[in-house]
Amino acid sequence: MIRFLFKGLIRDRNRSLLPFLVTAIGVMLTVVFHAWITGVINNSIEFSARFSSGHVKIMTQAYADNAAQTPNDLAIIGTDTLLEAVSAAYPEMDFASRIYFAGLIDVPDSTGETRAQGPAIGIAIDLLSGNNEEKERMNIPSSLRRGRLPATGKEALLSDEFAGKLGISPGETFTLVGTSMLGELTMYNFILSGTVDFGTTALDRGTLIADLSDVREALNMADAAGEVLGFFKSGVYAEEEAIEISERFNARYFSEDDEFSPVMKTLSMQNNMGFLVEYSGKLQNILIAVFILAMSLILWNAGLLGGLRRYGEFGMRLAIGEEKSHVYKTMLLESLIIGFFASVTGLAFGMLIAFYLQEKGVDLGMMMKNASIMMPRVFRAQITPWTWVAGFIPGFLSTQIGTMLAGAGIYKRQTAQLFKELES
Repeated sequence: MIRFLFKGLIRDRNRSLLPFLVTAIGVMLTVVFHAWITGVINNSIEFSARFSSGHVKIMTQAYADNAAQTPNDLAIIGTDTLLEAVSAAYPEMDFASRIYFAGLIDVPDSTGETRAQGPAIGIAIDLLSGNNEEKERMNIPSSLRRGRLPATGKEALLSDEFAGKLGISPGETFTLVGTSMLGELTMYNFILSGTVDFGTTALDRGTLIADLSDVREALNMADAAGEVLGFFKSGVYAEEEAIEISERFNARYFSEDDEFSPVMKTLSMQNNMGFLVEYSGKLQNILIAVFILAMSLILWNAGLLGGLRRYGEFGMRLAIGEEKSHVYKTMLLESLIIGFFASVTGLAFGMLIAFYLQEKGVDLGMMMKNASIMMPRVFRAQITPWTWVAGFIPGFLSTQIGTMLAGAGIYKRQTAQLFKELES
């Protein structure tokens, strides 16, 4: 019977082609939309993680209690040893040390006297070790506006707007005036190698980015760091895994009696990020549910129309003695065949598009010229296990439900009435 119906569907394209195309296109759009929305929302969270919170963050207990003030006098000491330990214990993650600090930028004139000054916030990351992960993680290369990236010690970057206000150009020297880890006044000379755009007013007004080793020397923080950030190698934040890792770490290293003992916090435990993660997850589910519902209604309607258009055929079959139940069952079986192959086809094409968007992404940099560091220029889709289900099941079920509703009319009509429709 299945073979007979399959041949009939192939030979009579009027009853199979349109439902097949509508279902396949609907499933394809649903799959692509699901992957795209998931990717865009997670990309936004991911960039926040890359810039400040990490997927997990290690700090001393005292530093964590005052994290908004970035108190480097409460920083972690012996970070190199700690990095080796956590890298070995949690191979699924990459860890990096950072120092966030504040100070005064002093630009001298040709005689060595102060020409311009301005307050700055600073970020110290690994720029010179040869490992490009931190530079790429913060999107610094593509955010460069003037000059070049630091290539040797004592070279640094300033935000482009800040450098313009100070009247300093790449190649010139400036001095960082700040406070060391021990509370001492410190001054350290840098050479401006280039400027970057953050796309955020607060940071563009005055930000310094320098290599970790230089800032350690400037602030008297040898083998110390304010924060150690951890990132999943997959590039995607996983809440349950992050919580498990933090619990294992805290059970081993954290002590309530020692304010300098290290403590690990997940992304959702920092800066109200828990609300953002929960809100984005619910928003994502709502958007995807609305789209899937809309596509399901379209596919349902296609199945319904396909069945209604065939009432004349059903009248003919009933008139020659075929039972209503048999007509109804063959309708459902035909719908099953069309829905299955159309859903598989739509899923295949949708996954190909979603995979391309996941690997290549869409560069929206022209629309957000000043959001190079704080917002991603390239948005990517993200394929999850639910992506495989989101399109296939609604497409498959909607065609079946539409056919069921259309076929139910067979039982409500008399054979003579259906046969009349054949004549008209």
